[in-house]
Amino acid sequence: MDPSNPRCAYRSPLSSRYASAEMQYNFSEMKKFSLWRTLWFYLAKAEKELGLPITEEQLSEMKAHLTDIDFELAAREEKKRRHDVMAHVHTFAACCPAAAPIIHLGATSCYVGDNTDLIVLRDGLDILLPKLARCIHRMAGFAEEHKSLPTLGFTHLQPAQLTTVGKRACLWISDLLMDVRNLQNCRGNLRFRGVKGTTGTQASFLALFDGDHSKVEELDKKITEMAGFSSSFTVTGQTYSRKVDLDVLSALGSLGATVHKICTDIRLLASRKELEEPFEKDQIGSSAMPYKRNPMRSERCCSLARHIMVLVADAQQTAAVQWLERSLDDSANRRLSLAEAFLASDAVLGTLQNICEGLVVYPKVIERHIGQELPFMASENIIMAMVKAGASRQECHEKIRVLSQEAAAQVKQLGRDNDMVARISSSPYFAPVHDQLSRLLDPATFTGRAPQQVAAPRVSEPRERSAWYLS
Repeated sequence: MDPSNPRCAYRSPLSSRYASAEMQYNFSEMKKFSLWRTLWFYLAKAEKELGLPITEEQLSEMKAHLTDIDFELAAREEKKRRHDVMAHVHTFAACCPAAAPIIHLGATSCYVGDNTDLIVLRDGLDILLPKLARCIHRMAGFAEEHKSLPTLGFTHLQPAQLTTVGKRACLWISDLLMDVRNLQNCRGNLRFRGVKGTTGTQASFLALFDGDHSKVEELDKKITEMAGFSSSFTVTGQTYSRKVDLDVLSALGSLGATVHKICTDIRLLASRKELEEPFEKDQIGSSAMPYKRNPMRSERCCSLARHIMVLVADAQQTAAVQWLERSLDDSANRRLSLAEAFLASDAVLGTLQNICEGLVVYPKVIERHIGQELPFMASENIIMAMVKAGASRQECHEKIRVLSQEAAAQVKQLGRDNDMVARISSSPYFAPVHDQLSRLLDPATFTGRAPQQVAAPRVSEPRERSAWYLS
């Protein structure tokens, strides 16, 4: 093993294979620790504005060193002090000697830790929402294109009444729109932790300002606005409530369930050769079976979506076991669960967009499958037409029953095509409706209002709701 070779150490597949560069940066050390320094700068700036003896020289020095982080020094400091925040306080102080005495003044570790996490959650949602909107927009175009193409519907995974390819896509769009709502709610409900002190009482800041409550409130307000938030939590313990993380991960877990359902449907339809995800010219489906066209993108989405869904339990457990004003058993878990939930969500949305943009429909295969089932589904229509022509409903029902059983035996026992229509066409009894069979068996007459449901708000609404993100 060569410790200097990065390929001799574990790397998360979320970084090495799946997530986008922008989402990886959002959870990177560079962003995290530069935000810590930025928050220390905000704190010092606001404290100076409210009368504490902090100089412009100190502020300028801090501002000049927000991103030139000596990570090796920080690692040595953390090894020595066993405290990540204090390690970075000393690392920042090393390049800001004039500002060293006032860095982190009055703050607790959660001032930088929790506030940075809230910024990262906010920015992560801002990355995901446009990607989700693009998936909806692409799927809406697919639905519109295929709104009138009849296809077999399935209940209990058994052939049921016909629907259309576009209407089925609208089921997927409807769920994705619920995910937009959930993520928008999370984004809109996020607030800043602000300056709250060790147990949320702001006692250290009240001492700094000699008991002036108004200045403490103004300090909280100033820093909240500097960080780009419109409001901060009024009440916290040492940390912001871990139910905030739970809300966010629950929304991401719900998105994971949606994507899993969509991609499972695509996989099922691909097995019937009715629908296929993009398949590139030189893509290999199987190392052993060169003819295979495996739906690997949809399978990847399902695999990652399951990981997102199980991460919700981490947030549930963490929120449940925070003792009193806080306990530190949240820290290591949150380092994993928050980042992985966002990175995996980013990966599935990127892959889902690729799928939506390249879905291939095979109408002739769909038509053949309809032909295997539609004669059975049309039985009631044929009976009604015969009754209108003067036949007995009961007698006609029995004739249809016998012919359908014979046709079913051809399909199930002999592996042949459904020949029920041929049997009806050759039966003198059904002569009164022979010239109506093509109309009675027209698949378009079995799809109900599916095309109208696609053309109604199903397509226009997601395009309108996604327009802001797409711009």
